[in-house]
Amino acid sequence: MSEQHNRQVVEALWRAFDAFEFDAAGDLLHDAFICEWPQSGERIRGRDNFVAVNTYYPGRWRVSVQKLVASGNDVVTECLLRCDDQTVTAVSFFTLHEGHIIRLREYFPDPMEAQPWRAQWVERL
Repeated sequence: MSEQHNRQVVEALWRAFDAFEFDAAGDLLHDAFICEWPQSGERIRGRDNFVAVNTYYPGRWRVSVQKLVASGNDVVTECLLRCDDQTVTAVSFFTLHEGHIIRLREYFPDPMEAQPWRAQWVERL
């Protein structure tokens, strides 16, 4: 599939997540889909398990794609996930095969305090 198609598949996945339509998101996954969350040491194997984890995840999270980069069969996104007064950043690495997402590796970095020693060289966001 083309790089443009791969980009569109990932965009459609995030739209489905934002609409809380996880079955529609599941339709975009390959039969051999695997998701890895290295920070928690978890692997989700299979479309049905991924759909279930997200369906039962607490809260109604909204998704805002901040950046999307596509190269061949790989797509990377940075998203803001919001629920009530909580905002989380997700950095997601997708690999597509046969027009579907076959692999997803995601990181959810925690915010951290800026180090005072470098204040003279940086500005706050």
